[in-house]
This record gives sequence, C-alpha cells and structure tokens, in this order.
Amino acid sequence: MTDGFSVPGPTATGPLAASIARVAELADKLGMSHDEVFDVRNLSEASGVPTDVVRALLDGRPAGEPDLQARFLQRFDLLRSTRLKPNGRRYTQQEIADGAGMSRQQAGALINGDRRPTMEHCDAIQRFFKVHAGFLTADDTDALDSALQRTEQSLLQDFAGDGDPLERLLQDHGVRGIAWRAAQLPTDKHRDKVTEWLDMLLESVKPGPGTSGET
Repeated sequence: MTDGFSVPGPTATGPLAASIARVAELADKLGMSHDEVFDVRNLSEASGVPTDVVRALLDGRPAGEPDLQARFLQRFDLLRSTRLKPNGRRYTQQEIADGAGMSRQQAGALINGDRRPTMEHCDAIQRFFKVHAGFLTADDTDALDSALQRTEQSLLQDFAGDGDPLERLLQDHGVRGIAWRAAQLPTDKHRDKVTEWLDMLLESVKPGPGTSGET
C-alpha cells in the first residue's frame, strides 16, 4: 500500500476535482505514476493539510477543519515537524519568536493554542518558515487545490521540455480550454488565482539576459 492516489473519487466536484483531473492527465502524458504526483505526504507538506484530510479530499469525500484556530494549530505543528534546522532538529520556541519578531511568551501561547493568532502573527511565522501566504489559514480544500496547481505548473514545465512552456500550454490545453475552465470557477477570487498562475508561468518563460526574441 502506498501514500499515493490513483484517480479522482466519484463524488469529487468543483475546482479541486478539476485540478486533480488536469494533474492526472499531465502525469499520464509524462508517463508518471499517479502515486508519485498524488503522494499524500508530499501534498500534506506542501499544503499544510493533514494527510488523512488530503486522502479524503482526493477521494471526493467531505473533510477538513472548519475552525480557523484549530486549522492554524494543525498547520503550525506540521511546519515545526517538517521545516527543520540544517542539523535536523526542530526550531525552538525562542528561535521562532526571534525569527518572527515576537516574544517567547507570544510564540508559546500560539503554539499551545492559548492565544488566537492575528494575521500579523501568521504572516511573520510564514515568512520565518519560508512558506507561501495563507499556508497557516487557508481552507483545507483551497490549500490542497493550490498545492495541486503548483504541481500542475511543475508538470507543465516538464512536459514542455526544451520547448517554450507557454506555447506548449496553449497547444495542449488550448486558449479556449483555459477560458472555459476559468469561466466555471465560482468566484472572482478563484479566477484571480488563474490569472496569478498564468502570470507566474509567463514570468518563468521570459527570455533571460543576452537572449533575443523573434528575428
């Protein structure tokens, strides 16, 4: 038995299900195992979502922690157990406090759940552990979806090979397909994520210094 995932669950719907399907399709084109691209432990570390919740969401089952503080505590604990010092040891409360610009007492209260975190606390801790914004607070479904979108971007770059990733994206997914998928998203917030993702891809394929465009 593996920690991977084979195919989307029969009840999976919405943006997360669409991301699962796209990643599965790209994995098939690259000849990669679904167990590799849907590795539950890797997705948990990337998203902050507990492994059992990742597995349930991939299977299309409702799951996740609705309480923001409980979710924060889960993610904070995962950060402390997976983002270790170069010597392989956990960061101490004092080291976290110093790096996040707070007192040891504040850090201890946050770690123990004795104090509700503010957005400033979350931002400071995320910067200290070098994870993306929202890591500590995003809804579990959204967090997993974002992690799969980053997986998709990496697979697209692999799929492009030595060619132009943007050109291959347009060829294999199609401009109309991208627009259609974006139109299915439920809110402007989700569509903004599509725009942000495309901007990141465009930035990654800009010619470097000393290179030229078309002649």
